Amino acid sequence: SARVRGGQASPPPATMGILEEALVAYTYVGLWISLSAGVILYNKYVLTVFGFPFPVALTMIHMAFCSSLAFLLVRVFEVVKPISMTNEIYLNKIVPVGFLFAVSLWMSNTAYMYLSVAFIQMVKALMPFVVYLVGIAFKVETFSLHTLANMLLITLGVCIASYGEMNFHLLGFLLQLGSICAEAIRVVCIQILLTSADIKLNSVTTLYYVSPVCFAFLCAPFAFIEMPKMMASEEVNMNPAVLLSNAAVAFALNIAVYLLIGKTSALTMNVAGVVKDWILIFISSFLFDAPISNIQLGGYLIAFLAVCYYNFAKFQSKSAAAPVAPQDGKPEGKSDEKRKPLL
Repeated sequence: SARVRGGQASPPPATMGILEEALVAYTYVGLWISLSAGVILYNKYVLTVFGFPFPVALTMIHMAFCSSLAFLLVRVFEVVKPISMTNEIYLNKIVPVGFLFAVSLWMSNTAYMYLSVAFIQMVKALMPFVVYLVGIAFKVETFSLHTLANMLLITLGVCIASYGEMNFHLLGFLLQLGSICAEAIRVVCIQILLTSADIKLNSVTTLYYVSPVCFAFLCAPFAFIEMPKMMASEEVNMNPAVLLSNAAVAFALNIAVYLLIGKTSALTMNVAGVVKDWILIFISSFLFDAPISNIQLGGYLIAFLAVCYYNFAKFQSKSAAAPVAPQDGKPEGKSDEKRKPLL
C-alpha cells in the first residue's frame, strides 16, 4: 500500500521501480538517437566541411579505433565475454560479413560527398524492400503479393522524393543504392551464416571480430584510390583531435546499442529509428544549407508510412508466431512478464 508523507500518498515501491526502469530505458533510447544522428552529421562535416574528403580513410580510422577499444573491453578488462570462435568459423562466417560491411560503409560514407544527409535518409527507406528481395533470393523470406505491394509503395515514395531532390547527383545516388544492397546482403548473410549456427554477436563483440576484417578489406581501395590523392594534396586537414573524436562518437554509438539491448523491444528500436530519420532530415537541412522541397517531403512521407506499416505487420506476425510459455506450476503474478522489456 502507498505510504503517507506530509498528508500525501507516495507511490508504492513496485511502482517506483517500474518508473525508474522506464526512465533508464527512455534515457538509453534518447542517447541512441542522439549518437546515431551525431555520427552521421559528424561524418558529413568531416568529409565535406572540415577538409578531409577521404571516406575510405575515415572508415579505416573508425575501424582501427573501434577494434582497439573492443579488444580492451573483451580481452583486457573482460567487461564483455567473447564467444567460442575457431579459425574455420571465422573464415567461413565472419570474413564474408566483414567484407560486406566494409563495402556498405565505404559506399555510404562516399555518398555523403555528393548527396545531402536529408536525401540519403530518404533513400534509406528502400532498405526493407532490398532486404526482402535478397531474402527471397536466398530463400529465407517467402513471397507475398501483399508484402510486394507494400514494398512497391515504398519505392514509389523514394522515387517521388528523388524527383523532388534539388541537388540530385547520379553517382551519389548509385553509391547509396550500392551501400543499401551490400547492407541487405550482409543482413541476410548474418541470418544464414551466424544465426543458423547459433553465433550471437552483440555490438561490442561485432566490433571485436568484424572491425579488423573491415579494416583489412578497406586497405586495397585506400591504397589505390585515396592514398595517391592524399599524398598529392597540400590542403588535407588531418587534425587528430577531430578525427579521433569522430571515431570516438562512432564507438560510443555501439556502446549505446549494447546498453540498450534488453531494455527495449525491437518495435521500440524501429520507432526510435523513424524518429531519428525525421530529426536528421530537418537538422541536416538547416546545418548544411540543403533545402528540402515539398515534393521531396511528400514522397518521403509515402515511403515512411509504408515502412511503418511493414514494420508493424512484421512485428504482429512475429508476435503471433512466438510460442507461449506454459504457466503451469507458477504462482499467480509471478510469470515471466516482468522480464520483458519495458518499452
